[in-house]
Amino acid sequence: MSNPDELPQGELLRVEGIRKTFPGVVALDGVDFDLRRGEVHVLLGENGAGKSTLIKMLSGAYRPDAGRIVVGGEEVRVHGAQDSERLGIATIYQEFNLVPDLTVAENIFLGRQPRRFGLIDRKKMEADAAELLERVGVSVPPGARVRELGIARLQMVEIAKALSLDARVLIMDEPTAVLTSEEVDKLFAIVRRLREDGVGIVFITHHLEEIAALGDRVTVLRDGKSVGQVPASTPEDELVKLMVGRSIEQQYPRERPETGEALLRVEGLTRDGVFHDVSFEVRAGEVVGVAGLVGAGRTEVVRAVFGADPYDKGLVKVAGAELRRHDVNAAMEAGIGLVPEDRKGQGLLLDASVAENLGLVTLRGATRGGFVDLKGQQEAAARVAGQLGVRMAGLHQHVRTLSGGNQQKVVIGKWLLAETKVLILDEPTRGIDVGAKVEIYQLINELTAAGAAVLMISSDLPEVLGMSDRVLVMAQGRLAGELPAAEATQDAVMALAVSTPTSTTTTEVEAPRGH
Repeated sequence: MSNPDELPQGELLRVEGIRKTFPGVVALDGVDFDLRRGEVHVLLGENGAGKSTLIKMLSGAYRPDAGRIVVGGEEVRVHGAQDSERLGIATIYQEFNLVPDLTVAENIFLGRQPRRFGLIDRKKMEADAAELLERVGVSVPPGARVRELGIARLQMVEIAKALSLDARVLIMDEPTAVLTSEEVDKLFAIVRRLREDGVGIVFITHHLEEIAALGDRVTVLRDGKSVGQVPASTPEDELVKLMVGRSIEQQYPRERPETGEALLRVEGLTRDGVFHDVSFEVRAGEVVGVAGLVGAGRTEVVRAVFGADPYDKGLVKVAGAELRRHDVNAAMEAGIGLVPEDRKGQGLLLDASVAENLGLVTLRGATRGGFVDLKGQQEAAARVAGQLGVRMAGLHQHVRTLSGGNQQKVVIGKWLLAETKVLILDEPTRGIDVGAKVEIYQLINELTAAGAAVLMISSDLPEVLGMSDRVLVMAQGRLAGELPAAEATQDAVMALAVSTPTSTTTTEVEAPRGH
């Protein structure tokens, strides 16, 4: 095989004219892409643009119908993960490929454990693992069980595993999607070190601000085609235009209708050791954003409001009527809906169809004498899917096969079908591309224009500021403050998010009665 140093500009990898079709779908249509030694090449595109299909070609999960893959100057066939590893290509997916009950060292060298006298040499394995972990800058004992680690450390273990394979090409699929800003900084430092070591990195992200901070070049995919290759310094507006084929004039198109009565009122909600004395209200026609650092208690509070988790004190009222505690059915009957942070694990039945998922909430009401009104459910699902613009082969398509943005539309759609009064959105656009985000924001506008109330948790601070009429800020399990849209700046929110609130220091701002 040729030495990459002898190739033009140190080329490590090139794909030419790659085409891949599935029944009824052209996933990739003549895609070109190349990667050089010691660069971060960002692969950008909306959900469904073909990014995942392309990286599965390189990792051996799929085989191309046409085109060729060139590694180190020679055309290759990648028929599986072993071929990919032999070629020096390692892939870190969003869903980590680690065995929870094995140790860190065992995961790093799984299937390749060093042996002595025919037995696994645990001492050498743990010493080698320790060197790799030190190289990626993470302090984890090689003998620790993987299930004991948080998301950020799991990711570092995956990177250490890739380095153990002597990977020259590292593919990272949405590596920052579930990391805090501090964890992202640490990850970026590791990526930069790998780049200095000559590793070529394919970096997939939906966070446009990360591109200029880390990338060298950007290849944009749209509808299965490569539509442009540009420098990482390209302005975000131009990147968005390449991705979606149109310019997005306003990233957060919030329309602020007149607000009405308080549809949701939370008073003194407390769960010992988790959150304390949380009180707020959300009015008809209003979007109330909930900001705060990871661990501030935001998700725990809204799960308690929805009845999914218990609480010790306080009360929840919907349209003036008090809800029974820890009773999801009562919350749903009162008109509360929850779009959870983990849409795949908690919001969808992945192996069920689009129609079946859309009908989950209304199934009980559509059942008479033990029989489900299937025709009525199907018609209602078709209407909502059309209203939301769900891109699918048909209502029969399994939700698992939809893009992230379309999966999220289905999660929201089931609550639309139930005519929900109060919709709680927990990280509604996480892992969703720019074009799909704007569609979700427009949907939020339609909901509030129709008189619904929306409570939105997001770790994307610009999103909170752009879409909220008021912002609640949580810190250490308490409500640290409340800001009207006009006063909610990044600095003001972060100042509250890092504060140490007490029951006597919470900032109270009167909720607006209209606009």
